[in-house]
Amino acid sequence: MHADRHSMACWTGRVDPEPDSPRWHQRIRALSEDSQPGLALLGFACDEGVRRNHGRVGAAGGPQALRKALANLAWHRRAPAYDAGDVACEYGDLEGAQARLGRNVCALLDAGHLPLVLGGGHEVAYGSWSGLAEHLSGNHAPKIGIVNFDAHFDLRDPAHVHSSGTPFAQIAEASAARGWPFRYACLGVSRASNTRALFARAAELGVLVREDREIRESTLDAIGAELDAFAANCDALYLTFDIDVLPACEAPGVSAPAARGVRLELLEPLLERLKASGKLRLVDFAELNPEHDIDSRTAKAAARLIHLLSL
Repeated sequence: MHADRHSMACWTGRVDPEPDSPRWHQRIRALSEDSQPGLALLGFACDEGVRRNHGRVGAAGGPQALRKALANLAWHRRAPAYDAGDVACEYGDLEGAQARLGRNVCALLDAGHLPLVLGGGHEVAYGSWSGLAEHLSGNHAPKIGIVNFDAHFDLRDPAHVHSSGTPFAQIAEASAARGWPFRYACLGVSRASNTRALFARAAELGVLVREDREIRESTLDAIGAELDAFAANCDALYLTFDIDVLPACEAPGVSAPAARGVRLELLEPLLERLKASGKLRLVDFAELNPEHDIDSRTAKAAARLIHLLSL
């Protein structure tokens, strides 16, 4: 593990006088070589991919904003949690930052941790997946299932430029080069924000697609059953959550705010089902842009989901 920078300074907050009332800032520890397996938070301070994709830059500040939102939440975990520092993108070297992220994720997995990567733009996904792929590279054609909650497919053609809009196309290419299957589910897709070419690309790749308008209380059980079946056909699951899947009123501080989106209360039970599968090996959160947040609303929404996954 060799993060580019590390500081525990942001882990501060309220201290309650009642016994057995810990909060995250009182329990999280800096990761060390001899840390027992637990949840490991790793920041990806990068928005170069967003810039290349013509989005609103500012997501490089996402990791610190997420830590601050988590710091004061009540602690209900039984297992440890660690801060593993940040991987940073400097001088526009996105590919170098993704490679370092992958090496750090692989090291965390090798040590028995559950990595939870704090983005950063959604270019985080290629680095995250690369680390999981390296960790599993000794296995014969592992079936890695990617579940992306996102308003966008992020399947743009990477032949033009690598950006926050291309990570899953890059992963599809890398999987094919390794002779591995590509298993991808994208939930919360906005038809208004994805071209016909992208829908065609998703169909060509066999992506499990559920649009934002399809996710309602009346369909949650059916979609949950689809996710259960998807997970059952995978060896390991990688959950990637693009915060712009939430409505702009719940998540204004993102690179591309959603005009419609999917409410937090509808997504929570789907995340719980993925966690219950027992196959979750890697999680990341992408596109928090604190420069455009309002009352830390977006950071708090994402922190609540991280809290949910940590229980």
